[in-house]
Amino acid sequence: MDALLRTGLRQQAIYIPDTVVNTDTLHITPAAGMLVANLAKLGFGVTEDLLHALNHTSPAYQATILETFREVMGVNTNWTPLIKDWQVPTNESFIDHFITYLTNKFTGAGTKLQCGHIIPANTFPLERYNGCPYCGTPFEFGELENMGQGSKIRVLKRWNNELAAQYMENLLTSKTALDATQVESLKTLLHIFPLPAVKIGMKETVIAVVDVLIEKDEAEKAAKLFTTPTDILRYLWYKHTGFLQLVKPGTITKRKNKNQRQIYRDIYPTVQVVSAEAALKLKYNRQQGLMAARWLNSLDMDVTAMCEIMHPQRNMWVRFIRALRLAEFSKRDGFEKLRELMDRFYRQDYTVWQGQVNHYRLRYDEANTLQLLKQRPGLFARSLFANMLWFGPEAVTAAFAEITDKVPARLLLTLQMYALYYFDKSTTRAVKPLGGVGKSIPANRQLNIYEDEQLQEMQQAVTNLCISAMKKRFAAVATTAKSIYIAPELYKIPLAIGDRSEQVQDLPGALMGTRFKVEGDKIILFMQWGKGLPAQHLDMDLSCRIAYENNRTDTCSFQYLQTTGCIHSGDIRSIPNQVGTAEYIEIDIPALAKAGAQYVTFTCNAYSQGAIAMNLVLGWMNSKHPMKVSKKGVAYDPSCVDHMVRITGGLTKGLVFGVLDVAAREIIWLEMAFDGQIIQDLSTANVQAILKKLDSKLSIGQLLAAKAEAQQLQAAPEAHADEVYNMQWALNTAAVTQLLID
Repeated sequence: MDALLRTGLRQQAIYIPDTVVNTDTLHITPAAGMLVANLAKLGFGVTEDLLHALNHTSPAYQATILETFREVMGVNTNWTPLIKDWQVPTNESFIDHFITYLTNKFTGAGTKLQCGHIIPANTFPLERYNGCPYCGTPFEFGELENMGQGSKIRVLKRWNNELAAQYMENLLTSKTALDATQVESLKTLLHIFPLPAVKIGMKETVIAVVDVLIEKDEAEKAAKLFTTPTDILRYLWYKHTGFLQLVKPGTITKRKNKNQRQIYRDIYPTVQVVSAEAALKLKYNRQQGLMAARWLNSLDMDVTAMCEIMHPQRNMWVRFIRALRLAEFSKRDGFEKLRELMDRFYRQDYTVWQGQVNHYRLRYDEANTLQLLKQRPGLFARSLFANMLWFGPEAVTAAFAEITDKVPARLLLTLQMYALYYFDKSTTRAVKPLGGVGKSIPANRQLNIYEDEQLQEMQQAVTNLCISAMKKRFAAVATTAKSIYIAPELYKIPLAIGDRSEQVQDLPGALMGTRFKVEGDKIILFMQWGKGLPAQHLDMDLSCRIAYENNRTDTCSFQYLQTTGCIHSGDIRSIPNQVGTAEYIEIDIPALAKAGAQYVTFTCNAYSQGAIAMNLVLGWMNSKHPMKVSKKGVAYDPSCVDHMVRITGGLTKGLVFGVLDVAAREIIWLEMAFDGQIIQDLSTANVQAILKKLDSKLSIGQLLAAKAEAQQLQAAPEAHADEVYNMQWALNTAAVTQLLID
């Protein structure tokens, strides 16, 4: 039940079992009234329908609801920072740290703290600290004192089995890859509801479904979902690494080894970690090997086609074939297809389609290259821009126009969104290699062959092709609607194509590029980590970088606790036992605007060896009214939280989780991983490139406007429109992808 409540909260709803029947009684029980009052302190309100439903639930279930919400919002977690009343600077300096270092090295005079460090007189003002100012170990903890200060209320609706099942179907049929939040929600729902008879939209979604079916001991049903050998490889790799995409072993090893590097030698004892190479070593028992052998043997696909599909991942397949003992199983009776597959795969007795394309392309054989590309529309779409530059735009666009009806809508819209971005000689493009971190790369050098007018014609040609194809698809959909309402906010939310979040959003999810309006003059960033872990050295750092004109930057971090418009709550390097700890940064927008700041980038880094800690929570608070800080320095108020994410794993050493546009007073939600222990390792150019990429993306509102034009729908007020697309509808990001008609 707790899992359903968490999943419902992500849809801005509370799950109420179907056994609860509403009546028209106006009498609200004391327990229901207390629940609503406590939810209000957390920043949540309820609709009238939900209120009546809550009124008919048992006190025990109401207690479960409140406890789940308190758990998600971190009410029972320690939010005490290192410095008391940290909004007033302590004026600590490098000299204080140096004198303290010498005092401890030579056992000088001073105040000895619980951690064993001696703090000499006239250095750190100890009365201002909740812990050791030298090593960053907290000793004192405070309670949440200020709750309910938020100026906005998230109104929750009722969620039942029917809506939960519908949401699960939306996730299964999503036309874009699911992010980490959606995958977690889908697996939760699949454990509760039966798998519906729908066509699963994405390969990664298939793997998540297969994983749940095998956990439920339904391996035969799972086997029917595999259609290619790559599906099987993807599942095996997901179970081994947790990645739904086929991230190469070398990439994982490289990232993990980089994460272990330290600027300075770590003086704290750390847990011995398994090497990246050892962690990726494959080991399967015979039962697991036999299961994989049966899957491959039963695929409804020609052996030649199977070999060709396996070829791009040949090195990985060789490792898996050995670890699973597939060659041994292929000798058994009934495994004739597997035997032929092993034989032909090892002899490489097959032709690779991509090799043929490369063969003709390098010989500048336009006709044969395009003829091959038309056989695989998806791959043609992914290489369209490069082929236009290689062969010239006329022949390539003419060939692509012949197969646009076979290209997935998400690819068509991606081409339309990035045409202007790609065919620009001066642009710096933001890319994220599979399993890597965000990078910025220069424009394609072949652009210099063409004049600016020719490149503009290419941009227009791609746009015309894609938009006309999408309008044709919308026009072909039968509808009885005559009017449409499109919420203005949807014109500011980019379509979720190409950018998937790797971390979980426990509050109603936001798409990458969503803009949050700042109501007051200040926002507070927060970071909490270490809950449920024993006391240990675990140094996570919350930082922000301020960008001014003329490429001038400033930083607020553990190194610089105070700067223009920003102040930090102190650097904690060791976590207390089980309860976790927190850091904050307060950002004063008027002060930054007066100083000429343009953007403020929010980041988190793992200063300790390894990646960012599991279950670390990041976000920011925003309220029209001033947000109070307790005497102990606790600034967290769940009712003021605008957005937050929870780290659930991965290889991330540094993470950008938002950018404040100072002039517009808006926070842009984005998620960009980068390498490095400190914020100085973040490339400002990479942030600018990803912001430019997000700006070039088509918004949900623009796509809906194209739909309205194609279906001749008239704009109407929300209360009178036949089709309503508001922010509540957009919360179900999987349902939004149903606009991508294939």
